[in-house]
Amino acid sequence: MGVSTAKQDQQSPQTIEKSRQAGQSEASSAAGGNGQPRRRVSAESLAAKQREISVSEFFAKNRHLLGFDNPRKALLTAVKEAVDNALDACEEAGVLPEVWVRIDPTGESRYRVIVQDNGPGIVKKQIPLIFGKLLYGSKFHRLRQSRGQQGIGISAAGMYGLLTTGKPVSIVSKTGPRKPAHFYQIQIDTKNNRPEIVNGKGDGVDIPANENIGEFLQPFGLPWNDVEHGTLVAIELEAKYQRGRGSVDEYLFQTAIANPHVTLHYQDPEGKTRDFPRVAEQLPPEPKEIKPHPYGVELGWLVTMLKDTKANTLSGFLTESFSRVSPAVAQKILETAGLSSRANPRRVGRHEAEALFQALQTTKIQSPATDCLSPIGEELILRGLRQLVPGEFYTAVTRPPAVYRGNPFQVEVGLAYGGAPATYRVSLETLEELLAETDARTLRQFLTTTFDGIGPEGADKILQQARLKARMSPAKLKARERQQLCEALQSVNLTEGQTMTVLRYANRVPLLFQAGACAITQTVMSTNWRPYGLSQSRNSLPSGPVTLLVHFASVWVPFTSESKEAIAAYPEIQKELRLAFQAVGRRLGMYLRRRLRVRQQGERRNIFLRYLKEVASAVSIMRGVDRDEVYRDLMEVAKRVTAEADIKLDEHGRPLRDDPTPEEFDGAVIIVNPESEGQVATAAKKDFPVQLKMF
Repeated sequence: MGVSTAKQDQQSPQTIEKSRQAGQSEASSAAGGNGQPRRRVSAESLAAKQREISVSEFFAKNRHLLGFDNPRKALLTAVKEAVDNALDACEEAGVLPEVWVRIDPTGESRYRVIVQDNGPGIVKKQIPLIFGKLLYGSKFHRLRQSRGQQGIGISAAGMYGLLTTGKPVSIVSKTGPRKPAHFYQIQIDTKNNRPEIVNGKGDGVDIPANENIGEFLQPFGLPWNDVEHGTLVAIELEAKYQRGRGSVDEYLFQTAIANPHVTLHYQDPEGKTRDFPRVAEQLPPEPKEIKPHPYGVELGWLVTMLKDTKANTLSGFLTESFSRVSPAVAQKILETAGLSSRANPRRVGRHEAEALFQALQTTKIQSPATDCLSPIGEELILRGLRQLVPGEFYTAVTRPPAVYRGNPFQVEVGLAYGGAPATYRVSLETLEELLAETDARTLRQFLTTTFDGIGPEGADKILQQARLKARMSPAKLKARERQQLCEALQSVNLTEGQTMTVLRYANRVPLLFQAGACAITQTVMSTNWRPYGLSQSRNSLPSGPVTLLVHFASVWVPFTSESKEAIAAYPEIQKELRLAFQAVGRRLGMYLRRRLRVRQQGERRNIFLRYLKEVASAVSIMRGVDRDEVYRDLMEVAKRVTAEADIKLDEHGRPLRDDPTPEEFDGAVIIVNPESEGQVATAAKKDFPVQLKMF
């Protein structure tokens, strides 16, 4: 005690004052931060403030989790959810999808999104639940490939529209030519997660079958395309329309590539229309629903399944609840777990359940069936790419099905090489619109963010050709400068500075955001593309005029968030992606090497031809032989030595005559001769011939 007092006496007055102030600060913090003592609250008072939060109320306050974090993205998300639902409904009903998308401006920063399909329609009692209740749907509980999974998308879009404009969602659905159409205006009660029907005194309105639906809906501003059955949904929301990367235009363009059996009609807010006709007249194979695989089940899930099962024995529970579990496999699992096959599953205790779970994981069980998947297929990937992506070399590969966490999945990759992306070939009018709408501060930033595949080096190359400065403001360009930029976009060769364009898909749905967080992009960057003829910096996308389409199909896509924009990096998924990239890379490398040999031999032949006459004259003088005869002999030798310069390849990459090289493409390949008339595929050309036969 004396020592402590002595030390305190030795402290300086400044130290004592700091200690006193620190003590006061701690006391003030404990009192609530404002110097007032905190009021004590009883447990009963705290309990009175507790209340249940509905899922609608949660997502209304956290709408960024669903993709509604800014006006521009909100417009895309609303269109995406409506189109995805339309395509799923058509395919499940066995109808070739035809979808109409229309965006009408209704005021400053307000748009109405209208999407109609020719699907089977929706029965009357289900319409309010589908469009006015979150987490309601038929896809969450089944294991089969589909675009939607959670039952959140379209109802969340309607909720966002209600929050930002106060306008309800309008739905029109017709289930048959002789049946009435149902017209609903619905808003969601976020506190209770239930629909509220606004029109028809809370019951909606039925439009008789003999009445003209278009005339009935005209006062509501709803355009109805005359179909025997289908659904129309209209959502008015606060949004921002802008072309370029991450836009509605890009989403529909990419949707048309991965869904060649779909016809899309699109009208943008400026009244311009664009059609994407189908190039395949057959629907993809219908995926079948499967049961969960034992390797994908977790302990808590297994306990719940044991309580809810209707089976009377453990053996029956295993065979009825899981795929690939036969009675013999079930008996082996139960023997490993030390449990009786005749035990009642609802009476299994916690320790027995854990033993059963461990046995399920250690017993060798066949991989799940893969008829629950519906891949695009190599032929249709080539059709979609060749129809809409310009290039000279196309190839595609579909990997065999694989499994992660008991869920089957399949990876498909398509590659197009050569030619500038269609976005470079913009008209002056379109370029002026893009310049007026962009929020980029500099021209360099405008080019890299608006056009796919233009990296910083490519942007500098374009600006140098246009004689413009990189830091110039896009909004302040003069008419002459805009013309120069347009000409440079169309004329500059960006083969060296162009970055690979990666089109990501999950169950045929384009993924336009969070590319850096996606397993697809990460695997593309970690793959070594240099052996295949592309330049690449470390941990970056390769450079070159390449478009890479990557499709991930699964019964349950492991998205990193509820907004469904990026795929989680499971090791099994990344392995399959890397193998697919290597397969298309080998074919690309083979094509580039063959093209290089042809060019080199052609240059070598030109050198020979330049000097053959002089050589023939010299030999004629020295040996006294006929000059023309010597020249003919030398020409034959030159042609024989440089024979590869004459190799012509068909559109599958096979030589049209005997090829001295043993290399052959081992998969689906199309080679387009860009010098032949009508052989350049562009996004604007709809009647481009499509090769039907693959090998």
